[in-house]
Amino acid sequence: MTVNLWPMIGVAVLIAGFLLRFNPMLVVAIAAVATGLAAPHTAVEVLAVIGTGFVKTRNLPLIILLPLAVIGLLERHGLRERAQAWIAGIRSATVGRLFIVYLFARELTAAVGLTGLGGHPQMVRPLLAPMAEGAAKTRYGDVPEALRERLRAFAAATDNVGLFFGEDIFVAFGAIVLMVTFLHEAGIDVAPLHVAVWGIPTAICAFLIHGFRMWRLDRRLDREFGAGARINDLPNGDGK
Repeated sequence: MTVNLWPMIGVAVLIAGFLLRFNPMLVVAIAAVATGLAAPHTAVEVLAVIGTGFVKTRNLPLIILLPLAVIGLLERHGLRERAQAWIAGIRSATVGRLFIVYLFARELTAAVGLTGLGGHPQMVRPLLAPMAEGAAKTRYGDVPEALRERLRAFAAATDNVGLFFGEDIFVAFGAIVLMVTFLHEAGIDVAPLHVAVWGIPTAICAFLIHGFRMWRLDRRLDREFGAGARINDLPNGDGK
């Protein structure tokens, strides 16, 4: 039996589009059309499938935009500033410790199916990143723009790691259901709980590895800006 690998061209389109920094929506749409035509399906069939999917998910933009509007309103009334002020009041807080605590909470909540409690738009941008900047400002003084961008990147990465490896423990997670269904069709019967349990060691390793990276981040910041010293108190005011 010959396997048609041409539909995999959609993956190549996605990789090329993202590497070239094209519009993500356009890249995904072109990848979907390319995959459908290579399947092979006619152009009419591909457009019909895309249209059916659009009709089924037409309420999705409303679900996404409403929380963003609420978060934007909260930010306008000082959510980011309050988050920075709160974390600045905790003298023992460091950037690495903050990220480790959030990583643990993110993995734990994702493991029980509460994946919506975190995320980039509702948690990282309005809360986690400003809190990290506040912790850095308390410890080192004024935060340079380069450090600010680095902290935002680490905040996003921490959320990604916690969600990705935490949700693999949740029994009703879509990927676990997919794996169980695929194995069942191959004649291998396995319970979803067994698959979820084997996600625990991976989640623990991810926590330890990323936690170690956060510990190293604290050490690196201490070397660059001086442990416990404010940037403004150092020569030239730039931490060098």
